[in-house]
Amino acid sequence: MPTVERCPLGPSLSISRVLTGLWQIADMERDGRTIDLDATAAAMQPYVDAGLTTFDMADHYGSAEDIVGRYVQRRDAGAVELFTKWVPQPGPLTRDMVRAAVMRSLDRMHLTQLPLLQFHAWQYAHPAWLDAMFWLDELREEGLVGNLGLTNFDTAHLRVVVQSGIPVVSNQVSFSLIDQRAAGAMSALCVAHGVKLLAFGTVAGGLLSERWLGAPDPTGLDTWSQMKYRRFVEEAGGWDALQRLLTVLNTHAQRLGASIANVACRYMLEQPAVGGIVVGARLGQSAHVDDTLRLFGFTLDQACHDDIRNVLRTMRAIPGDCGDEYRKPPFLTASGDLSHHLESFPVPFEVRQVGGRAHAFSGTVWESLCGFSRAVREGNRILVSGTTATHGTRAMGGNDPAAQLHHIIDKTEGAIISLGGTLEDVVRTRLYIRRMEDWEAVSRAHGERFAHIQPANTLVRADLIGDEYLVEMETEAVVRE
Repeated sequence: MPTVERCPLGPSLSISRVLTGLWQIADMERDGRTIDLDATAAAMQPYVDAGLTTFDMADHYGSAEDIVGRYVQRRDAGAVELFTKWVPQPGPLTRDMVRAAVMRSLDRMHLTQLPLLQFHAWQYAHPAWLDAMFWLDELREEGLVGNLGLTNFDTAHLRVVVQSGIPVVSNQVSFSLIDQRAAGAMSALCVAHGVKLLAFGTVAGGLLSERWLGAPDPTGLDTWSQMKYRRFVEEAGGWDALQRLLTVLNTHAQRLGASIANVACRYMLEQPAVGGIVVGARLGQSAHVDDTLRLFGFTLDQACHDDIRNVLRTMRAIPGDCGDEYRKPPFLTASGDLSHHLESFPVPFEVRQVGGRAHAFSGTVWESLCGFSRAVREGNRILVSGTTATHGTRAMGGNDPAAQLHHIIDKTEGAIISLGGTLEDVVRTRLYIRRMEDWEAVSRAHGERFAHIQPANTLVRADLIGDEYLVEMETEAVVRE
């Protein structure tokens, strides 16, 4: 059998380049079903014996953390890398809440350190996600967390994280032949900063397999995974587009003595920013160890890459950036919305009513010191004060003007949401930059966030207060009925 390829992910952390994903544990326990935790833990052993030693899970994947905890306690347990995710509900967080989440995963998994903790943020307009990242980094320094990762972060906010000095080693995102959102700016940013992509969805819940080649469009699908990735297929051009892709993959799979899933996965492994791919497993119900191992017995030649790229050009691009399927329509989730994830989003900032006007406060020291609001609403008009990349006592984004502006836009959006509007209500932005050479980076970042809105805009060079600040923005919005 071929030797499983490995990849260095962080200091003293090496992973198998195929990670066994345990998110289907939640599906196996759907509708009150129960599974034997010890028997399911024992089903991990064939993967470990084959060299597939890295397992990926999350705090909300049913009993997944408990199952790997049972495995760790087995006498015959092999050396494994156990990764989990923390997906808190939207809203304010405290340092104690962050510590409690880490301790809960450690207890369930019977570990003294989480080798990789991956963080998911439901929205960026609420500043709690940044608080969580800094507190998680404190736990990394304490030794409770070995390495920090992200999951479902878009390019703009990965930039904010790395430029603000938070040492993340990975970003786990949907990245497949059907979903190429991570292939451009995201991959370039990861390569530049040494962040590895962990790609999930590479076999699209099994839709990228011989089972569906030439098959009619199914009227019903059984698993959450299939329901989710059927939505991706529809966005990419529908069942006919999937059949064109499967036909090309099958041609090369037969030539290589491999499966369609092998070719689809190998293509993703050969992308420059990808450290590993996550392939889901229904432990104890089905195993694809031998098929997975074939991945490491071949590479794709130029003709195969060219054929795949040509068929991808006939498919529609999945809209937005990485992770947008969890933050904005179209929600490419199993249910088609966020109903099985969330109940509501709390307003990001404190709001006070003063003399018929509504005032929003982001809590920076300058608001109380200088006597102003982050934003004021009167009638249907919202005016947002000049805003810099301040978060508490920190300046976010380091020396990267684009990262600073992305944080500024998040704060601006948070203020507008708190006063009953949305970012789409913005009608004017004014940008002030310290260094004229930053005009293009700032303008491009503004375009990333406002291209679909196209407000009136002014950009000028100005002497900003605070040497650490490279850009400032003030904003006006008109809330539509």
